[in-house]
Amino acid sequence: MSSLNVETLQNQQADQDNPSSKKPIQRALLLICMIFTAVGAIGGPLMQRLYYIHGGSRKWLSSCLQTLGFPIIVLPLLVLYAKSRSKKIPKSFFIERRLVMAGLALGLLLGLDNYMYSFGLVYIPVSTSSLLFSTQLAFTAVFAFVIVRQKFSFYCVNCVVLMTLGACVLALHTSGDRPPGVSGGQYLLGFFITLGGAMLLGLSLPLIELSYRKAFRVITYSVVMQYQVLVSFSASVFCLIGMAINKDFQAIPREAKAFDLGEVKYYAVLVCSAIIWQFLSIGSLGIIYCTSSLFAGIVSALLLPFTPVAAVLAFGEKFTGEKGMSLALCLWGFTSYFIGVYKNSTKLRPNTESVANGPDV
Repeated sequence: MSSLNVETLQNQQADQDNPSSKKPIQRALLLICMIFTAVGAIGGPLMQRLYYIHGGSRKWLSSCLQTLGFPIIVLPLLVLYAKSRSKKIPKSFFIERRLVMAGLALGLLLGLDNYMYSFGLVYIPVSTSSLLFSTQLAFTAVFAFVIVRQKFSFYCVNCVVLMTLGACVLALHTSGDRPPGVSGGQYLLGFFITLGGAMLLGLSLPLIELSYRKAFRVITYSVVMQYQVLVSFSASVFCLIGMAINKDFQAIPREAKAFDLGEVKYYAVLVCSAIIWQFLSIGSLGIIYCTSSLFAGIVSALLLPFTPVAAVLAFGEKFTGEKGMSLALCLWGFTSYFIGVYKNSTKLRPNTESVANGPDV
């Protein structure tokens, strides 16, 4: 490597270590990632429920769609790679072997989580499923404390408690929330399978953050996107194996012909689902890169209660008083978290404040 390339890498490392130079870019990137997360978190469950409502029934297929759209990431990666070549530092572009192994392993966990979510959504409404999944914040907080030693303040603890209570409120009113044709036993099965999926999601976010911290080289967003490709690839393979065992591939043509909206719209729903879910994955990984796994969990928990509102508008689902109370508690908790972020940021000097390390709340 020439001395010019070494100097270029040293300058990039200095930029990474200088929070003041990184902060404006991080904030813009964080905003984009939050928008991506919102699109996926709200649109993904609606597309998945649309598939079930109009005749779809393949759980493994529905699970696979949550990660199968990862090839759309290849195009922006090619653009970023071309830029790295123009700067004569292509070796710094590629993800390191340690992260490759971590991404593939985490993908298997994500594949199982996707199946649990798809399974639960067959027996419970989108609104209930989304509010139950907001409990992942509590699991994220616990695992973040154990795995990455996340520090907590009163505001953060208050946020976790409020959001968890918001989801628990749903458990007090389940008799009138069952979809037509679903028995009480099936509803409870879907209820607890969804909670299990929330726990796995809560575990996966700190594991992602831990893998970032264990990396030898500086984590750039191109590395984050490559990591996402590996995670989605592994999760998709996991679900594709499940589809093969369950003979979903043979059933897809028959299901398409019997789909209420027509065969063409059946495939359109599948394609749109795969793309929308990928927005959620890209956004979540980006948020962890810019801040922390706990903040990514809180953003996800904030967005989940908005899905019931969208489900009421799209499918006419019931929005009970319990669901309204759950939504209010989640919003209250999110507000509490940001009060803690603001109070903490005012205590930090400008030359020591770093968005990349995440707020200590």
